[in-house]
Amino acid sequence: MIDALRQAHPEATCALRYDDAFELVVATILSAQCTDQRVNEVTPALFRRFPTAAALAQAHPTELEELIRPTGFFRAKARNLIRCAQGLVRDHAGEVPRSMAALVQLAGIGRKTANVVLGHAFGISEGIAVDTHVLRVANRLGLAHADDAVEVERELIAALPKDLWTITSDVLIFHGRKVCSARRPACGRCPVFALCTWPDREAFALDDVKKPRGWPVPR
Repeated sequence: MIDALRQAHPEATCALRYDDAFELVVATILSAQCTDQRVNEVTPALFRRFPTAAALAQAHPTELEELIRPTGFFRAKARNLIRCAQGLVRDHAGEVPRSMAALVQLAGIGRKTANVVLGHAFGISEGIAVDTHVLRVANRLGLAHADDAVEVERELIAALPKDLWTITSDVLIFHGRKVCSARRPACGRCPVFALCTWPDREAFALDDVKKPRGWPVPR
C-alpha cells in the first residue's frame, strides 16, 4: 500500500521550506493549526530578521508576534519560539539536537515536530510524524485503528520497516490533501482503493454524482 502511494505521489516530501534544522524547527512549530503554504509565506521575513537560535532567543515578543501573526495563535507560538530558541542556546550551543529525547524537552516541540525535524533535517528515523491527515488516512486505509496520534504512530511503526517511516508520513499527508480529504474523499481515483478497508469507500467512489441530502459524512 505504501509503495503504491509513493508511486502515486512521487513529489511527496516535507512541504515546509527551510535551509537548515533550525529553520525547520521554527517552521514546524508555526505549522500547528496552520497550512504549510501560509507558513512558507511568513518564514522568509522571519528568518531574515532572526536567522539563528541566538537571535531568536533575544526577540522581543511583540515584534515576533507581528511577524508570525498570519499563522494564527501567534502569541502562544511566539512564546514557544523564544523559549525553544533559549533552550537551544542554553543547552545545545544554539544547535538543534539529533535525538527525540532532547528535542521534546524544548518548548513547542512534541513527538510530531521532533519526527519531522529528525527525518527531514537529519535523515534519522525515530518515529513517524502523525498529523490530522496521517491520523485520518491511516485509519481509513486500515493501517491503524485508533483515534490517538501516539497509538497510531505505534501501530504504523509496528507495521512498517524503519526505512519507510519518514516517507510514510509524507505520502499519507499528500494523499490526505489530494485524494483522501476529510469531507469529500475522491475514492473513485484512489490508487489504493482495492486495498482500502474504509466502509464508506464504495459510496464515495461515486464522487462525480451529486450527493443527495443525508449523504454519509466520512468517519
